[in-house]
Amino acid sequence: MIKIITVGQIKEAYLKDAIEEYKKRISKYTNLEIIELKDEGLVEQEKSIKLEAEKIEKCINDRDYIITLEIEGKEYTSLEFAEKLRTIQIENSNITFIIGGSYGLADSIKNKAKMHLSFSKMTFPHQLFRVILLEQIYRSFKINNNESYHK
Repeated sequence: MIKIITVGQIKEAYLKDAIEEYKKRISKYTNLEIIELKDEGLVEQEKSIKLEAEKIEKCINDRDYIITLEIEGKEYTSLEFAEKLRTIQIENSNITFIIGGSYGLADSIKNKAKMHLSFSKMTFPHQLFRVILLEQIYRSFKINNNESYHK
């Protein structure tokens, strides 16, 4: 099972459509759950990070292999990411990706992660990034099942 915990909600219809499409495609390979948490808005940074961390904590458990999405995380090619997911799934039935809010993730959440992942040194809108993450998860399943997928 793959769980994505994300701070912030999708408002744009075209992004919702893309997310639904990838959820449908991924469902061929595994169960997928997306948990949307309300962001704290642009309040004081430390307060926002702390409140969002408390919400995230309620959605994770000891069985989760936690992967945080961070600019400071390690970058992988799509093939490397697919291999990493394949090896994680051998020993862990629950993989949980965490996308933080506008100010990022609290250290308490980062410290729970077994993998710190970055897709780029660039900053992406959270709504768009969710689509990018889903696409890469889907691509990983296609790669790991030796199925063709456009490049």
